[in-house]
Amino acid sequence: MINNDRGQSLVNKYVWVIETILHRRKISYNKLNELWQRDTDISRGAELPKRTFDNWKYAIWDMFGISIVNENRGEYRYYIENEDNIKKNGLRSWLYNTFCVSNALSNSQSIKDRIILEYVPSGQEHLKPILEAMKDNNVLNITYHSYWRAEEKSFDVQPYCVKLFRQRWYMVARNTYPYFYEKGPMIYALDRIVDLHATDEKFEMPKEWTAKDFFDGCFGIIADQRTDIQTVKLKVSAGQANYIRDLKMHESQEEIVRNDEYSIFQYYLRPTFDFIQEVLWNGEDVEVLEPLWLRKEIGDIVERMWNKYSANENKNKLV
Repeated sequence: MINNDRGQSLVNKYVWVIETILHRRKISYNKLNELWQRDTDISRGAELPKRTFDNWKYAIWDMFGISIVNENRGEYRYYIENEDNIKKNGLRSWLYNTFCVSNALSNSQSIKDRIILEYVPSGQEHLKPILEAMKDNNVLNITYHSYWRAEEKSFDVQPYCVKLFRQRWYMVARNTYPYFYEKGPMIYALDRIVDLHATDEKFEMPKEWTAKDFFDGCFGIIADQRTDIQTVKLKVSAGQANYIRDLKMHESQEEIVRNDEYSIFQYYLRPTFDFIQEVLWNGEDVEVLEPLWLRKEIGDIVERMWNKYSANENKNKLV
């Protein structure tokens, strides 16, 4: 039998099985094996033994939480029992989607010059030691270069959690220095960490603290508890609404009005600086309806921008 494991990650094979079953909705083992052998990039021309497939089903459940079951009648076809879970947020669904993209790219080396990727300065080299410190409750010593300070600072932190936002990794950690410790957990961008190493010192994770509660109602990475969670309504042009409808701005998004000219989306969140930036990014296609204070703040920002451009225009005329 051909050894089709060489050069191919088992994870890639798991992803192939999941995607094939998802695409076919329901598929018999014989048909799956036929498609497997036909895809020589993944199978190397070898068949997929039934026992191997059965083992992979358990591995897929352990890794991704995706359940592949048999209908136990008729053609005895296989299908994804919890298909909706793949679309939900969470570590396993994120891992699955990431592996899907990685699998597609790794099998596209022949057209690599036609694939353009975005540079992501997310400090991946620090992610693994942070996760290990989180597992073992080890204090980390980090050298950090903030955007707001000219010099680097070294200090010890207790790593609480990590979060991915807009292709950047962030760590929520508590500075052990008494003055900063009393202020509670703070957020550090991994790409601003110059150096990092685990210490021998241990810390006890607060039993009442959860990452979900810390970021409750937050739009992105800013966890400002001083800003209350409140209802926000945005009026969006019909064209832009298509994008916002398909790629939600926030998990609480609900479309409460839709017609040929515009839609109104309702959110329940903390409208902090990062959310304001998101609204401004959409330009004239998005108008804040509620709350009134946020509408006024956006209006003031737009007015200051207009005044700046008007001043430059008048300056150019004088020149």
